[in-house]
Amino acid sequence: MGSRSNTNLAYIAGFLDGDGSLMLQLKKRKDGKSKMRFMCTICLYQDSRHEKPLNWMRKVLNIGYVSRRSDGISELRINGYEQVKKILTLLTPFIRFKKIQARAMLSAANLLTKNFRKQLTDSELRKMVEFMITIQNSNYVTKAKRSREELLSVLGLTP
Repeated sequence: MGSRSNTNLAYIAGFLDGDGSLMLQLKKRKDGKSKMRFMCTICLYQDSRHEKPLNWMRKVLNIGYVSRRSDGISELRINGYEQVKKILTLLTPFIRFKKIQARAMLSAANLLTKNFRKQLTDSELRKMVEFMITIQNSNYVTKAKRSREELLSVLGLTP
């Protein structure tokens, strides 16, 4: 990649450090064998009056979508573990303040990508819970999240 590309990636990584979040969530699923699924998301936030930078970032990364929330905030969201893995691989060298979350999310995305269409083993599920807790503990949280014990219980990993 050229210096312009690296400059763009460094800018986007800085934006993620300041006005973004990395989310690894456990969601209920109605279809399939498993009743739960993991969801990886990168989200960048900006006041809707100034959403042009989000559109520029979407164009540079060639991924995601920009949407407006009812509270006047716009978001650039990148969903899916393969997509998140691709973008974090590009951004991680430039991330400074969310390095711990980025590494945990990248590890989770790698595990999910490796096991695409296969059920995770109990050991792999426990690793995913640890990645979730690492990200959760490093994030600014406005409401209480599930504890390690709750996550293990939801996944059926308690005695």
